[in-house]
Amino acid sequence: MKSTTTVSLLILILAFLLFSMVNNTMLSGVRFDLTENSLYTLSDGSLSVIDEIDEPINLYFFFSEKVSEDLTSLRAYAQRVREMLEEYEVVADGRIRLEIVDPEPFSEDEDRAAGFGLQSVPVNQSGDELYFGLVGTNAVEGQEAIAFFQPDREEFLEYELTKLIYNLAQPDKPGVKVLSGLDIDGSVNPQTFQTREAWIFLTQLRELFDVEMLSDLDRTSVDPADLLLLVHPGNLDETALYAIDQHVMSGGRLIAFMDPMAEMEAPSQPGMNMPGQGGSNLNQLTAAWGITLRTDEILADSNIALMVGGPDGRPTRHLGILGFNREQLSADSIATAALETVNMSTAGVFDIDEIAGIEVEPLITSSRSAATLPAMQFQFMSSPEELQQGFTPTGETYTVALRVSGQANSAFPDGIDGVAEEPIVSTDQLQVVLVGDTDLLADRLWVQVQNFFGQQIASAFADNGSLVTNLVDQFTGSNALIEVRSRGQFTRPFTVVEELRRKAEAKYLESAEALQLQLQQTEQQLSELEASRQNDGLLTLSPEQTRAVEQFEEEKLRIRKELRDVRHQLDSEIEDLGSMLKFLNVLLMPLLLTGLLLTARYLGLAGGEKPRSLRVSEVTGGSA
Repeated sequence: MKSTTTVSLLILILAFLLFSMVNNTMLSGVRFDLTENSLYTLSDGSLSVIDEIDEPINLYFFFSEKVSEDLTSLRAYAQRVREMLEEYEVVADGRIRLEIVDPEPFSEDEDRAAGFGLQSVPVNQSGDELYFGLVGTNAVEGQEAIAFFQPDREEFLEYELTKLIYNLAQPDKPGVKVLSGLDIDGSVNPQTFQTREAWIFLTQLRELFDVEMLSDLDRTSVDPADLLLLVHPGNLDETALYAIDQHVMSGGRLIAFMDPMAEMEAPSQPGMNMPGQGGSNLNQLTAAWGITLRTDEILADSNIALMVGGPDGRPTRHLGILGFNREQLSADSIATAALETVNMSTAGVFDIDEIAGIEVEPLITSSRSAATLPAMQFQFMSSPEELQQGFTPTGETYTVALRVSGQANSAFPDGIDGVAEEPIVSTDQLQVVLVGDTDLLADRLWVQVQNFFGQQIASAFADNGSLVTNLVDQFTGSNALIEVRSRGQFTRPFTVVEELRRKAEAKYLESAEALQLQLQQTEQQLSELEASRQNDGLLTLSPEQTRAVEQFEEEKLRIRKELRDVRHQLDSEIEDLGSMLKFLNVLLMPLLLTGLLLTARYLGLAGGEKPRSLRVSEVTGGSA
C-alpha cells in the first residue's frame, strides 16, 4: 500500500513537470484571454496607437516588491499592471521596450524613481517608501510618467497606458482653437478702465495645450488635427456653421458649451443687469445627429439644488444652480469618472433621437427629482424661493452633457453659396461633446481666486476646471485614443459566496431576534416571581421559578444549537464551493487548455497568429 502511494505521487510529480515543460516550450507563444471583460486583450484603439509608433519607446515600471510583501491586494493589482505592460511590449514587436525595476530602500533604483518624479508612499514605521509607477521616454528625450497607479482607477488602466504611449509617440503640443461669444480671455473695461483677468479654466488650458483664440470662423480657420472649442457661440452665420460642420465631417473633434440663458453674457444695453441676455445652440447642425438643445427651458432639480443667499440674506435653495455629484456624473467616461462635483447654473437639457450609426453617451444627467422650467421665469424672478412654488418633479432624468460618436451625415450636403469646393457629406469618425451650460466655466461657480503678494492664487471648490481639462485632454488625442474605453475590474468579489453568507446571516439574525425576545419574556417572568417571594431578605426559588429557569436554559441551548447549525451550514457550503473551484482551476482547466492548444497547433490554427492576449500559464495560474 505504501509503495503504491509513493508510485502515484511520483507519477503526479512527473505529470506536472511534463505539463509545465510542454506549456513553457511548445505553447509559450499561444495566448488566449478568457477573462470576462477581455482584460488582457488590447482594444482596437490601443493597437492603432501602437501601430503609429515610429521610434522605439522605453517604459520603466517601478514597483517595490519587498516593501509590499504584506500588501496582498496591491501586489495583485501590480501584477495586473505588469502583465498589461508585457502585452503592450509583445504587440509592439520591438517598438516598446519594457524594464521592470524594484526600487529597494536606499538603492540607486530608488534614487532613480525619485528623480523621475514618481510618488512614494510610506508603508511602515521604519520609513520604507513604496513606489508603484511608470515612466516612459522616447528618442527625442521626451518623458511621460504615471506617478502612482491608483487601484480605484483600474477601469481606466488601458487608457492611461495608451495615452502615455501616444504622448511619447506624438510629442508636439496639441492644438486647441477657441471661439467664444463671452469675454473669457480678459480685457479692459471701457467704463472703468480696469483689466479683467482671463477665466481660470482658459489659463489652465494654456498651460497644457497650444491655445489659439479665434475672432471669427470660416472653412480655413481650423485644421482637422486641431480641437475646436466653442463657448457660447451665439448667432453664428451660415459660413461659420458650415465651417464647424465640415471640420467635424473631415474627422476633426468638437467640444461645444452652449446655453439657453448665459448669465455671464454682458447686458445688451448699458445699465442693464438682467442675467441671460441670450441663448446659444447648434441645433441646425446637431439635429442631423439626433441632438437638440431646448432653447427656452432651464433644468431645475430639487435634489442637487445648491444654497444661495436670498434677497433678505437668508440661505435658500436655488433650483437652477445645481451641484452634480458622483451619482449624476458618468462612471464610464474617462472625463467624468474621477470627478466629485460639477456646478452649473441655469443649464439647458438635450433631447436625443436615435439615429442609426450614431452613439450617444450621457456624461452628466439630472436626478429624478427634476423638471424643466421656462427660461423667462429665471430672468424675471425676484427671489429663488419663487422657483419652488408649484414645482413638481417629473420622475425622469435629463441630460445636460453628452458625447456623440459614430457615423453621421452633414447638415449641408449641398454646401453653401459662395464656397466652390465640394462638401464632405458624411463621416464615420464623429467625435463631439455637447454641454448645455456655459456658466460652469465662470470662476464664481468652481474656484476662489485670491491675490497673494501680487499673484493670483486659485483654490477650486468644485471640479468644473478638471472637467474641461479632461475633455480637452481626451479629445486632443487621436481618434484611436478617444475610442479606448473603460474596462472591467480585475479584482472582483466572490458574489456567490457573499450571497451564501447573506442568506445564512439572515437566518442567524432571525434566530438571534427570537432568542432576545424569549430572554426578555423569561427575565420579566422571573422578576415578577422574585418580587412576590422573599424569605428573610434572601431570594428563594419557588417551583414555578425553578421550572421557568429550566425551560429558559433548555430553550437557550436549543437556539444556540440552531445557531451553530446555521453557521456550520454556511461554512460547509462555502467549503464545498471552494473545493470545486480548486478542482476546476488547478486540474481540470489546465488539462482542457492544454488539449485545446495542442489540437489548435496540430491543425495549424494557432501557429501564425500574432500573440495579443494572456499566456496560458497566466490564465491557469491567475485569478480564476
